Amino acid sequence: MIDVLVVDDDFMVSRIHCGFVERIDGFRVVGTASTGAEAVARVEELRPDLVLLDLYLPDMFGLDVVTRLRAARHDCDVLVISAAREAEAVRRAVRYGAVNYLLKPFGFDELRARLEQYATRRNTLRGTVVSDQADVDRVLSRSGAHIATSALPRGLSPETAELVERALRAQAGNLSAAECGDLVGISRVSARRYLEHFCGTGRAEVSLRYGAAGRPERRYAWLG
Repeated sequence: MIDVLVVDDDFMVSRIHCGFVERIDGFRVVGTASTGAEAVARVEELRPDLVLLDLYLPDMFGLDVVTRLRAARHDCDVLVISAAREAEAVRRAVRYGAVNYLLKPFGFDELRARLEQYATRRNTLRGTVVSDQADVDRVLSRSGAHIATSALPRGLSPETAELVERALRAQAGNLSAAECGDLVGISRVSARRYLEHFCGTGRAEVSLRYGAAGRPERRYAWLG
């Protein structure tokens, strides 16, 4: 079982999210918290595997909770669930290592898809025996962790590739190159190079959005 701590300052929202989690096979709620300080204390007490973390808490911004957890050497994963749509919030969540970013309000199926994806990646990491570099590359690719330098074309950095990948993973739908660039802090042209690389390696897909005039917009979604 994957133990989950739900952190939200709204009692009714927290109750709904707990109900969602309890309906998903392999997950169970071990506790809740309504403030950042309480979240840190509950992680210390309960040692959850995953924290569903709201960003707008009464005593601190949610990502500051992540900082405190890492400082205390807690290695639980964090999935952000928030109404925060600011690019900087998403960018910081990506940099702080959030496994996903789900915008409120969302339905049961949206949360279930992300939790099942998380469980698959987590089980892959736990069950893989690494014997050579190929095994390392496969594990990191499936887990959404750092991308092997050897897998990237010349001119693309693994650090930026990781940021682009996480930004893409965090989206409920898809992204344009310009939107991705804004989230990560790079140019549209640079973002498109990384996005097209992911499409070429089968980890992302591209679709076309047609407007009233001009060229169709290329939109990217993560496949894994």
